[in-house]
Amino acid sequence: MRICVILPAAGAGTRFGGDKLSQDLGGRPVLLRTVELFAKRDDVAAIVVAAPPDAMDEFRARFGGPLSFHGARIVAGGKAERWETVKLALAALPDDCTHVAIHDAARPAASNDLIDRVFAAARLHDAVIPGVAVTSTLKRVGDPVVSVAADDSIADAILGPVTDSAQAARTKARPVLETVPRAGLVAIQTPQVFERSLLCRAYGAARLDGVTDDAQVVERAGGSVVVVEGEARNVKITTPEDMHLVRLLLGVEASAEGRAAHKRF
Repeated sequence: MRICVILPAAGAGTRFGGDKLSQDLGGRPVLLRTVELFAKRDDVAAIVVAAPPDAMDEFRARFGGPLSFHGARIVAGGKAERWETVKLALAALPDDCTHVAIHDAARPAASNDLIDRVFAAARLHDAVIPGVAVTSTLKRVGDPVVSVAADDSIADAILGPVTDSAQAARTKARPVLETVPRAGLVAIQTPQVFERSLLCRAYGAARLDGVTDDAQVVERAGGSVVVVEGEARNVKITTPEDMHLVRLLLGVEASAEGRAAHKRF
């Protein structure tokens, strides 16, 4: 196998509130930490980082030097959906690549054991993804409803009326429609590894609207996907709270600049 890694990094970080890939993790930005998971592996032939297409110069100015040092190539990603970014990055892979590993750029805490496990399974299966068993009770809920407590008028008379946003946060509730059986359910992670020709065919044949990961593209095209054991520490940074958790997992602290940036979010 000649595995090439794609790191989709073109997202806007809306739920985080800003540029999460530049956040400090023990003296290095999140993106660089993620690249380092693959840069020294003998079984990785190339790394492609797909950047925001409207901010390529800024992205290269911020990350170009360190990424070049690790042999990673920067290409333009998509403007809206993640699948657009992956599809563009696929076209930039070297011709001798036999397998494609796609890993979230904001998952810097994956262990070598996890990557070894996924890569080993890819020698036997054409599409391999890691997942962890769902242990929480799952509820399907309906649209939000507003319920006002009986004593709200008393509190408002004493403290004054709350703002609209505070009122919404205090009273918003969603009705439970059903409890979803969790047997057989897994929460899917990355890296996801695919035989290259299978993934390229899937991206050329499948309906791509609404897909949330690359395995779903293969599934829609009729391909078979297998799941191997993931790991709880393989956290995807989506919110500032996730960033705090990843720092704890990696045993690192943010620099003074990084802490200031964290407070702004």
